Amino acid sequence: MIGERGAAVDPRYASVAAAVRERAADLRALSHRIHARPELAFAEHRAAGWCAELLAGAGFAVTGGAWDLPTAFDARRGGGPTTVAFCAEYDALPRIGHACGHNLIAAAAVGAGLALSDVADAAGLTVRVIGTPAEESGGGKAHLLDAGAFAGVDAAMMVHAGPQEVARFASFAHRALAARFVGARADAAAEAVSALVDALDARGPAGTRLRTTERPWGLDAAPPHLRPALPVRPGPARWVHAEARAADEPTLAGLTDGLRGVLHAAADEAGCALDVVDAEPPYRPFRTDDALAAAWARHAAALGRPAPADPGPFAMTDMGNVSHAVPAIHPMLALGDGTVTPHDPAFADLVVTPQADATILDAATAMAWTALDVAAGRAA
Repeated sequence: MIGERGAAVDPRYASVAAAVRERAADLRALSHRIHARPELAFAEHRAAGWCAELLAGAGFAVTGGAWDLPTAFDARRGGGPTTVAFCAEYDALPRIGHACGHNLIAAAAVGAGLALSDVADAAGLTVRVIGTPAEESGGGKAHLLDAGAFAGVDAAMMVHAGPQEVARFASFAHRALAARFVGARADAAAEAVSALVDALDARGPAGTRLRTTERPWGLDAAPPHLRPALPVRPGPARWVHAEARAADEPTLAGLTDGLRGVLHAAADEAGCALDVVDAEPPYRPFRTDDALAAAWARHAAALGRPAPADPGPFAMTDMGNVSHAVPAIHPMLALGDGTVTPHDPAFADLVVTPQADATILDAATAMAWTALDVAAGRAA
């Protein structure tokens, strides 16, 4: 099950796999519990608490509300010189719940931590499970990174479910702007933006994307995290949410400048005041660590996982920010028949099937084995 190389190198690989199997019922229950009570960005109080409770019960020292984020937590076990962090995401999507499968991500991260809890010191590991809120919107990991949450981490990992198996994950750089038009013709300005963005998008490089959506915020309201950056302006207002993505950050910077130009042109034409702020921290493109990816791929194959694909940039994630600060991997495990993808409402049903439950165990086991490789110098 663990492959000849792993068994020959260190019997702890077998004990880790056994520990995951022993906690299978707990991990399945955690995943299904999070799935049944979806919580949006920065409001994942139940999910964070359930993850922390399992870890604390296994002897982890758990800090809730870590780094001034109420739904972040830091769980630690062991005192070895090599520190490995497993990132637990647990936020849901508006209206379609866990259609991105963050219930699986959280359970797998907790499972990897639990699997290593009894062998951490002997393996030379400090094991951390970091509860990371607001991946879907809000850039929770970017906030945590700025706050020092990943200081001293030698490797960071998380695993996502998707339509295909991926060892070397790649993602887009992403920028989201919140634009407020204020004035008698605010509606006209907002409605003009889409056509201008379509024209800009048509000239953009292949693989980029621009889009705008209206946010259902009140006439003079904004989400609490944006309010300090906004001046008080009287009069009717319309909000537009503008996004750009690109395979690299220089291209994204040019697209973002173009978006700002579009917004200012619409405001000038309508005679409106315009306020533009970042709706969330910029998401950096994911940078896979070669040695960690090779270790992961070897262990995934030993578990009987399909051969990995190399689809190129896929979606956007704030784990990209982490990957520029510490060595990191973000593999994907194939779920379903390949026709249903994350953010499809049907994916929310797929992530609580028996196949999904089994995927949690594979993800936890392979991450824990990769952590043992890091501590032993076999992932370098």
